[in-house]
Amino acid sequence: MRKLSITPKGFLRVAQTAFGSLYLIIITGSLVRLTGSGLGCADWPRCSESKFVDVSNSHAAIEQINRLFTGVVAASVILAVLLSVKLRPKRRDLVAMSIGLVIGVLVQVLLGGLVVLTGLNPFSNIAHFLVSMVLMSNAYMLLQHARIFRTEETVLPRREPEISNSKILLLVRIVLFLTGSAVVTGTVVTGSGPHAGDENAIRIRLAINTAAKIHSITVIICLITALVLFLMSRRDQVSWRILAHPLERFLAIGFLQGLIGYVQYFSGLPVLLVAVHVALSVAVWLGALDLYWNSKLPKIS
Repeated sequence: MRKLSITPKGFLRVAQTAFGSLYLIIITGSLVRLTGSGLGCADWPRCSESKFVDVSNSHAAIEQINRLFTGVVAASVILAVLLSVKLRPKRRDLVAMSIGLVIGVLVQVLLGGLVVLTGLNPFSNIAHFLVSMVLMSNAYMLLQHARIFRTEETVLPRREPEISNSKILLLVRIVLFLTGSAVVTGTVVTGSGPHAGDENAIRIRLAINTAAKIHSITVIICLITALVLFLMSRRDQVSWRILAHPLERFLAIGFLQGLIGYVQYFSGLPVLLVAVHVALSVAVWLGALDLYWNSKLPKIS
């Protein structure tokens, strides 16, 4: 029997598939909540006490499709693990990151069950989303390491010169922290608002206007910090050459996300705009992570 093997280019495609599937399930998961289908299947892992699979109504069908898509995600991350161990030369970083995705998906499956069994408790919902963001971070790092492996296979290209301005490097880390804070406060807004996944689901006992103000302040501080970083980087030739594109992408997505956030809030939180806002929140976080990655470019062994 022919032994299973994989090229660096082939593994990169596997990493891209895992990344895409993890992003997509965040969107499908948000649609479950936004369509009020969170308890379309009131049991777990069965849809109901009498049926394992039930598509007899729209809410059950939406929840069931999201659960079934979890199988696609699981297959993609398991494949990443199986193929990462076949890479030559061996790459422990790729194996470890692939295993991290499998562990993360298992945690998500358990959290998904907890969300249903607790009647869509907002804090279990928040944990479910935040673990998704951790998974996306893992998938992003796997993708970047796989790209480098495809290009150089064993060594990371050395960038000469590297960023030496400590203030700029500190600002990059502050932007990453503030972006993460904005994501967390955004989940609190959702947990306080009307889109809890079911009309009878409990909400966080915090007025949505208060939660929205806290979230918007976090976003504004984050964007102002990113603008300061932008201006400082332009004065440093080395930093600008390295950070220009990641910074421009982050600011573009960040301001678009902020605009959509204000429009959705003052238009009564329409489902479509909220769905776009959720999808872009992942993009904003990945943009901050990309900014950090480009500023640091850690050596891979």
